[in-house]
Amino acid sequence: MKFTENALNIITTKSFKGIGRSWIRKYIRGNENAHKIVSLINEYSKQEDIIKEDFFNYKRNEIFKEISLLNTSCDGLTAIGDDDFPIVRGNVKDSDYPIFLFYKGNLNLLNYTNVNIAVIGLLNPTESIIERERKLVREFVNNNCTIVSGLALGCDTVAHKESLNNGKSIAILPNHLGKITPASNKGLAEDILKSEGLLITEYYNDFNSARELSSRYKDRDRLQALYSDAVILAASYSPESSKNWNLLGKLDSGARLAMEFAIEYNIYTGVMYDDNLDSENPMFDLNRKLLNDNKKTILLRQKKLQELITKIKISKDSNSFQSSLFE
Repeated sequence: MKFTENALNIITTKSFKGIGRSWIRKYIRGNENAHKIVSLINEYSKQEDIIKEDFFNYKRNEIFKEISLLNTSCDGLTAIGDDDFPIVRGNVKDSDYPIFLFYKGNLNLLNYTNVNIAVIGLLNPTESIIERERKLVREFVNNNCTIVSGLALGCDTVAHKESLNNGKSIAILPNHLGKITPASNKGLAEDILKSEGLLITEYYNDFNSARELSSRYKDRDRLQALYSDAVILAASYSPESSKNWNLLGKLDSGARLAMEFAIEYNIYTGVMYDDNLDSENPMFDLNRKLLNDNKKTILLRQKKLQELITKIKISKDSNSFQSSLFE
């Protein structure tokens, strides 16, 4: 597995209590040695005891052992300060900015010059939604876009599978690369790699509780937005769907979080929606809500889809990222 001493130092630094992404973004520029990092921790962190360099090196060695267990399931680790660490798309606060990534496959797909489109949605789409989503993904792929999603069941799976017919895909995972989640999509993950795609995650170990996994899903949703030029919603319930339609259970899917992150980061958002077909369908509640609440969310008809792709490509060519679709 490929990684630099810098990457191992970054991940070790984050393992200390009270040190998160914001702290590392503020104090670490990359390629500081252990002695310098320990000095920064002792001066600027809230550690109760003075940290010794020997202890830092001990923790780094323990993390190295854990990472080594990933073996062939992971190609490498990259972190801020490394030459190949990919920049994000949107305007993001330091607490959300990724500081390291584990990857397998073609890391170049995260390059800023690549046009990445996240296509996401609910876990139980109908056949009609699936067919419409497939058509949407085909349009993006035919325009040389790489499809990003979270390898979840339902709309994520549809997006990945359709993209592999003629393009490439990026899957962002909530668990380490040695344990594909969900396990039923392990074969799909392998197909993504065979098609020169990419798997990425921020984790090298397993989650310890349902609460921790829930937090990891949230972080995965943020990465879907940060490494995409647009986030597209195929279909999703909203938080109010259960009550409004007298349905049982919590139906709101994680797609809502990815859309919220994209809006917060000023990344393009679009929805698949047809008022004649979907106005009485609870599976499109979030689509309707986004169209009503956020004026910048695009209703993806053919003309708007092409306009969106053109705007993204122009903004990349001119290096003026994220001009508004409605200027």
